[in-house]
Amino acid sequence: MDMANYIYSILKNQLNIMWSWGLTNPYSLPNNKGLIFHVDGFLHHGFVTILYNGGKDLFNIFLLNNKMGIVKKIEGVYFDRLVDIIDAEVEKVEDYENRIRQEYSLL
Repeated sequence: MDMANYIYSILKNQLNIMWSWGLTNPYSLPNNKGLIFHVDGFLHHGFVTILYNGGKDLFNIFLLNNKMGIVKKIEGVYFDRLVDIIDAEVEKVEDYENRIRQEYSLL
């Protein structure tokens, strides 16, 4: 399995959270290095890149703006923390439930 598909399979284990980011256009990075995709979350609008660090068997996450400039870098992430960490950086605002209700006009 190539690295992009492996990373995507990790994210898909928590589909509801992954889709809440407004994830679109997932692409494999050159040389089987990882995955990049666009998000439209409450906290971050732009790209997320996940690179595999084979020497440490960990992942590095980059939040990029729409011009591909680095906004934030998070290093040394274990596979089972990828979704939670990305969610905290892309989507999870304080009082999240109320924000969802307001955004989508829910009671």
